[in-house]
Amino acid sequence: MIPASVGFQCPACVRQGTASVRAPKRTSSLKAAATRWGGVTVTLIAINVVMFLVTAVSAGLVGNAPLDNYRSPVFVDLAQYPLLVELGEPWRLLTAAFLHIGLVHLVLNMLALLVFGSELERQLGRLRYLALYVVSALGGSTAIQLFGDFARPVAGASTAIYGLLGALGVLMVLRKQDVRGILVLLGINIFISFLPGVSLLGHLGGLVTGAAVAALLVGMRRRAVVQAVGIGALAVLLLVLALGVSHVGAV
Repeated sequence: MIPASVGFQCPACVRQGTASVRAPKRTSSLKAAATRWGGVTVTLIAINVVMFLVTAVSAGLVGNAPLDNYRSPVFVDLAQYPLLVELGEPWRLLTAAFLHIGLVHLVLNMLALLVFGSELERQLGRLRYLALYVVSALGGSTAIQLFGDFARPVAGASTAIYGLLGALGVLMVLRKQDVRGILVLLGINIFISFLPGVSLLGHLGGLVTGAAVAALLVGMRRRAVVQAVGIGALAVLLLVLALGVSHVGAV
């Protein structure tokens, strides 16, 4: 017999009871983060962090300080230079949104993505949220391509993050929620966008595009096919605008 908290138990009964109890499942920290913050949001943050590390290592390999990651061949090959986009490197319109100039730039953007992205992923679902993020990034890069300095490199996830802010604002207005907080936040961020070295065009382009995508999603919320077609058409329009502009004559 085996002593128990109350009386005694036979060994066979103890073995039988132990066998019927399921062992607790171990959850990885990454899976736990995805459950709490959203799988797409965590994945986007991971991609941005990995790209920062890649550019930092690349900078170190050519003799520059790793924290000066923008001085790396990888960064140069992926950042948005409007003239190079026009000359046959269209991937820069999106790859630039996964690059950051220094560690502070990365941390600030990833914190914003974690806060706003996780909320929008919960509200919209993974696919719609991912479409919002990508098209907002494209909207920001299109604004830069149309109106920015053709020789100035631009990078950062801010184009997409401003799209998330625009989308969140639209959702709050349509649901008649208190928008004073989001308006103050937008005002502060737009003010920051006027500081030297910050891309006002990219921020505004992402903001407007994100708001447009959110309005489309809400307006056609019961028509998934129409949503997909509308977002796809918007993405194509942005690409046509971005790739149709000419800076060659300005060289």
